[in-house]
Amino acid sequence: MENAKLLFAIIENAIDGIITIDNRGRIESLNPSALKIFGYKQEELIGKDISVLMPKTDKSKYDNYFFHCQDRQEEKNIGTAKEIRGLKKDGAQFPLRLAVSRVQFQDRIIYTGFIHDLTKEKEEEEYIKKYSTELEESVESRTKYLNQMLYKLEKAKKEAHITLEKEKALNRMKIHFVSMASHEFRTPLSSIQLSVVLIEKYLPISDSAQILKHLHKIKNAIAGLNSILNDFLSLEKLDVGIVKPHYGSFDIVEFSEELTEEMQLITKKGQIIIYQHTGPDREIHIDQNLLRNCLINLMTNAIKYSGEHTRIEFSTEINKEEYIFTIKDNGLGIPEEDHSSIFYPFFRAHNIDNIPGTGLGLTIVLRYVDLMSGKVHFESKQGAGTQFTLLFKKMYSTNNAL
Repeated sequence: MENAKLLFAIIENAIDGIITIDNRGRIESLNPSALKIFGYKQEELIGKDISVLMPKTDKSKYDNYFFHCQDRQEEKNIGTAKEIRGLKKDGAQFPLRLAVSRVQFQDRIIYTGFIHDLTKEKEEEEYIKKYSTELEESVESRTKYLNQMLYKLEKAKKEAHITLEKEKALNRMKIHFVSMASHEFRTPLSSIQLSVVLIEKYLPISDSAQILKHLHKIKNAIAGLNSILNDFLSLEKLDVGIVKPHYGSFDIVEFSEELTEEMQLITKKGQIIIYQHTGPDREIHIDQNLLRNCLINLMTNAIKYSGEHTRIEFSTEINKEEYIFTIKDNGLGIPEEDHSSIFYPFFRAHNIDNIPGTGLGLTIVLRYVDLMSGKVHFESKQGAGTQFTLLFKKMYSTNNAL
């Protein structure tokens, strides 16, 4: 008797709902927690089919589960919890966990359903899920923001580095310019000054040979200064964007022969310029003045850095796709370690000794060739001469356009 009272007290005060059902699925008893969960009074449910507490959509799940619990071949379903949905008296649906046990009571079998309301757990799960999703989105957003900031920081760092390198390069150029200008201007000016003094000395004695000699030196010094100033002006015009290509058609052979004759006048003793053209065509369509400046610069270098009694080869070629100009000498050559720097402004190779120059000629050549959408190639080895090649895509005048 005491055990029965104890058991009754436990059932009555259990937190979870407890329902007993006969083998036909009719409700026999409910504890207070079960009544509270479903919102019914006991007399409203006694004798009713258990399906009254289940939504129609979940009834088949419960029937299937209950059927297996009745089948002795399916002992594994006894005591196994299953999540289904319950139906309150007011029509509200809610999640619950149901576990069924089978009890042999006297001469019959009854089923006890243990019901745990999962509403709070599901709400907490949903809250945690929502919070996790929001947290993930927040982390993703923050990560994206941080990545953007890191990208901007890295970009700013690179830009700052580039700016710093440009500033350093500009400072190096200024140093080169001051050094070069000091040397290149002082030397011809000193020569002019000395020649004028000597001319004054030879005038009273009418020594025309000496006077002409020093006048020639003055003329050469002035030409040198004029060349330096032209280089500076050409670079300045390029930097401010004044120089634009103006294309026209002309005979490249006549042009090159005249240029060869002109450059032959400033060669060293015994130097000779050999010109050759390849291809049946002679007419090209390009900016004549820019091309002329490029070739004069390259020929001047070939003359300057080659010794006396040497040969300079100048050739032109017109093929199906390109105009090709080549100038080859047998002079000092460019040291291999200087190859990557020869087009930098004011840069001069380390093996030129005291040969005068601004270090701007090749910079100007490259800039002019770029303006005409061409390319510059060179091959050089110290002590074995240098070959420069200018290549331009073949163009046609509007009168001869294909």
